[in-house]
Amino acid sequence: MTSTVAVIGLGAMGLPMATRLAGTFDVSGFDIAQPRLDLAAGQGVRAATSAADAVADAEVVLVAVRTGEQLESLLFGEQPLSEHLRPGAVVLLTSTVGTAGIAEVAARLEAIGAHLVDAPLSGGPVRAGEGDLLIVVGASDMALAVARPVLERLASTLTVVGDRPGDGQALKTVNQLLCGVHIAAAAEALALADALGLDRERTLEALQAGAAGSFMLGNRGPRALQAYDDEGAEVLSRLDIFVKDLGIVGDAARAAHLATPVAAAAEQLFLLGEAAGLGDRDDSAVIRVVAPTRRAKER
Repeated sequence: MTSTVAVIGLGAMGLPMATRLAGTFDVSGFDIAQPRLDLAAGQGVRAATSAADAVADAEVVLVAVRTGEQLESLLFGEQPLSEHLRPGAVVLLTSTVGTAGIAEVAARLEAIGAHLVDAPLSGGPVRAGEGDLLIVVGASDMALAVARPVLERLASTLTVVGDRPGDGQALKTVNQLLCGVHIAAAAEALALADALGLDRERTLEALQAGAAGSFMLGNRGPRALQAYDDEGAEVLSRLDIFVKDLGIVGDAARAAHLATPVAAAAEQLFLLGEAAGLGDRDDSAVIRVVAPTRRAKER
C-alpha cells in the first residue's frame, strides 16, 4: 500500500491535490514560491526545503508542470530530480504536455529503476480538492499498481486507456480538442444571441434544455455572461491554458497528417484572446474576442 507521496509544483492544481492526499498519505511538497509552501504547510503537507528533499523517501512523486520541456528539465536538467528518486519510485505526471517525448522520458526513468505513470487530468482546482477529477492513464500494470491508491484518492472517474506512457496524453489531446472547440462555439453562440437582442440568461437556459446543450455550454456559458463585468468571471481555467492545449492538438494532428480545421479555428480565437491581454482571465472570456463589447439592443 502506497503511503508516502511527494508533490512537485504547488500551483493552482498541485496545492489542492497535495491537500487532498494529505488526508490519507504522508505528503511532502515543494514549490519555488515560498507562499505556496506556506499554504501547503498549513494544510497538512510537509514543506520540503528542495525538490530533492521532497522526493527522498517518496514511493509516488506527483509532478504538476506546465510543459514537456519543464518535465524534461525537472527530471534530467542541471539539477536532475531523477538522481534523488528512491528505487522503484513512480513519477505520476498529471499535466497535459502532449505525447512528444513521453516514451523517451519513461525509458530514461526505467533505466534508473523508476517508472512513469502518464495521468493527465481534468476538473479544476475545486474538484481537485474534493477528489472529483477525471483522470486518464497510460502506464504499465506494475507502475499503475503503485500509483493507483493516489489516483483513486484524486479521481471520481479513473480510466486506464493503455499500458504505455503517452496513451494518457493521447486521449487528453483528443479531449482538449473537443473542449476548446466547445468553449469557442459557446462563445460565438452567446455573442450572436446578444447581438440579436435576446435575453442572454433566457437564451442560455433554452439552449441547455435542447439538442444544442453541452457540458461546456452549461459550465462556461454563465461565466461568459460575466466576461463583460469589471472584475470578469472567477478564473477556474485560464484562457492561455487553451493556447497551450490547442497547440498540442495541432502538433499531434500534423504529426499524424490529419486535418483539424475546426480545432485550428478555435486555436486562433484563444491566441487572439491572449494577444488582447486576456490570457490570465477565465477561458470563457474568449467571448470578448468575438464581441469585445455587449451589443444587445434596448428592448
